[in-house]
Amino acid sequence: MTDTIDWTGGFEEIPDDLPGGGTARAQESDWPTLNTDAFYGLAGEMVSLTLPDTESDPAALLLQYLVSFGNAIGRGPHCIVEQDRHYTNLYIVLAGQTSKARKGTSARRVRVIYEIVDPTWARERIVGGMSSGEGLIHAVRDPVYGMRKGVEELIDAGVSDKRLLLDEREFFQALTVLKREGNTLSRVVREAWDCCELLATLTKHSPTRATQPFISIVGHITIEELRQILDHTSMANGYANRYLFTCVRRSKLLPFGGTQNRDVVELLGTRTREALNAARNIGQVGMTEAATRRWTDIYTALAVGAPGLLGEITNRAEAQVIRLALIYALLDRARQIDVVHLDAALAVWRFCEASARHIFGDTQGNPTADTILRALRAAGANGLMRTDIVNLFGRNLPANKIDAALLVLLNNGKVRRVSQKKSTGGRSIETWFAR
Repeated sequence: MTDTIDWTGGFEEIPDDLPGGGTARAQESDWPTLNTDAFYGLAGEMVSLTLPDTESDPAALLLQYLVSFGNAIGRGPHCIVEQDRHYTNLYIVLAGQTSKARKGTSARRVRVIYEIVDPTWARERIVGGMSSGEGLIHAVRDPVYGMRKGVEELIDAGVSDKRLLLDEREFFQALTVLKREGNTLSRVVREAWDCCELLATLTKHSPTRATQPFISIVGHITIEELRQILDHTSMANGYANRYLFTCVRRSKLLPFGGTQNRDVVELLGTRTREALNAARNIGQVGMTEAATRRWTDIYTALAVGAPGLLGEITNRAEAQVIRLALIYALLDRARQIDVVHLDAALAVWRFCEASARHIFGDTQGNPTADTILRALRAAGANGLMRTDIVNLFGRNLPANKIDAALLVLLNNGKVRRVSQKKSTGGRSIETWFAR
């Protein structure tokens, strides 16, 4: 095997008369594509060897492999940017059609490799069910001691392995709980991405602490659910921009399913384990001279980012690229990040940035406007009359809020309005259409 692969895409044409066929593809002309640089080294070989026998999306395979490797390493290798340490923990969201995007299939393909790499981690440290900040901290909690009859005793042994990969197959539910008043999940998730030395809650009767936690997240959700549930607050407060959003879909049709070559799994497991063991002996990672020059060249473009809400979602670009480059370097068993690692990381980031644009590009920052725009797009050429729009909100939303939302959409060029006078006179019939 070589260090790079000849990547030619991975998608086969799906017939027009099948679900997800020609019409759907035509509607997704802006579907993001992953540059070949992303398939560098061992991660690329994993995709190359796995993809022919699965319907999984190559991006889903690649990103989950990178996240798994990063979490399995643990809190060791890191890059320092100013005073911040960036470790190898990543958060990703796989967004695609329910049961058609093969999100779960790609997860299983990656999981079997890591059952060879680190069986204990794969068996015990991959869990799901994010529901509260306290619950998340509990999964990586410190030992708890208490006094009994004047003697300090161990009450709860805690969790010695601070690595935790949250495998959220129902990520919609995890986002729903963020809206509950008093829920601390958003804060704890943000602090966990930052690799804070201590995660803690101030609950009076059951204080929970976790020192040096190491948490990664993989979320599965549909694009429509993501547009519906991720609100402006989550976009603006730094929760959303800690995630790498990834559009995924089925790569091909295999009527009888893919066969998993055990020899390939064993080979990938062995090579990944060797890279993992080497990475655990590495501390701070710097850049080669060539990589330093390359980083200087791309840094400004990463730092400037996009305007508006899309910019809020993607404004952690520099940190995301550094973490990805670090993982690529460690997969190479390198002690410094080189140009190829930066280019691979940048390719992944550009894909995730394009995915975020595909998912959230029409987000207006006005929940009412976003709801109306989604409904108008669904209505297509038929459009919606004013009464239909009022009914979207159960006739409970004040008219001035609907008017304001429609004005936002109109001013941003997202909709058009057609007024038609009634033959009997009176107020005109108003119909709205998405552009």
